[in-house]
Amino acid sequence: MFLAYASNQGHALLDCALYLPKDWTNDRERWKSAGVPEKQPCATKPQLARQLLERAFNAKVPAAWVTGESVYGDDRRLRLWLEAQERADVLAVSGKEYVWQGWQQRQGKTVLAALPADGWTRRSAGVGTKGLRWDEWRWLPLAHPLLPAGRRWLLVRRSVSDPTALTASVVFAPHASSLEAVVRVAGSRWTVESCFEAAKGEVGLDQYAVRSWMGWYRHSTLAMWAYALLTVLRAAHLPPEEPKKTWLPSKPSSLAAFKATRGLVCR
Repeated sequence: MFLAYASNQGHALLDCALYLPKDWTNDRERWKSAGVPEKQPCATKPQLARQLLERAFNAKVPAAWVTGESVYGDDRRLRLWLEAQERADVLAVSGKEYVWQGWQQRQGKTVLAALPADGWTRRSAGVGTKGLRWDEWRWLPLAHPLLPAGRRWLLVRRSVSDPTALTASVVFAPHASSLEAVVRVAGSRWTVESCFEAAKGEVGLDQYAVRSWMGWYRHSTLAMWAYALLTVLRAAHLPPEEPKKTWLPSKPSSLAAFKATRGLVCR
C-alpha cells in the first residue's frame, strides 16, 4: 500500500505499508522466515491506511483533502476517524455500503437506482491521457456529522458515454465547499496510478526480487525517495508563470469606462 501526495507542482509517494493477507498471517513459519517482526500486528488495508495518514498528519504534511478507493470508503470507522480529525475527504464507496439520508439508512445501490435522469452537472475531474476527463455529477446531502466543522454528501459520477455507469463517493467537507472543488478532489484519486507508473519507469519501484520484510521496505523507501527527489527537481525548474497583463485603452469607450468603474479589465 502507498500514500501519494498530489499538488499542482507535482506528485510523489510519501509512505508505504506492506499488507499481508490471511494466508500469511495464519502461517507463522512463513511469517518468521520472511523476517516479519514478531510484534507486527495483523492489519486490514483501512487500518494500514489510517497508520499512513496518522504519520502524514503528525509530520504536518499540508494536505487539504484525503481521497481513496472504495476499499477505504467502505470502512465506516476510517471515515469517522477522519471526521474526528476534521480532515476533509472524498472516499469512494461501493454499492453495498450504507449511508444515512436524514433518519433513514439506505444502501448505496438503492440510492443510485432512484436518481432521476435529469438534473446532472457536467464537470471535468482533471486531465487524462486524452485531455480533460468529462463526466456528469450530482451530490446529495447526507445526515449531519457529529462535529459541526463540516457536512456530508454523497457525490455521484455518471459516465457521459454510458449513463447507466454510476459510481459514488462519501464526502466530508466544509459547509461552503463547491461541487467543482469536490469533483477535482475525486479526480485526483487516480494520481496514485500515475505515481506508480512514473516510479516504476524512472526509479525502478517494481524492480526487486526481495524475500524479506526488511528488504521490501528498504527497496520501496529508496525508490520513493528517488522519485520524490525527481519531483522536487522538476518543480524547481518549472517556468515561472507570466504575470497577467492588464491594460485599458488610451481612449476608453463608454463600455470600457463602465467596466473600469466596476473593477473589470478589458483584454
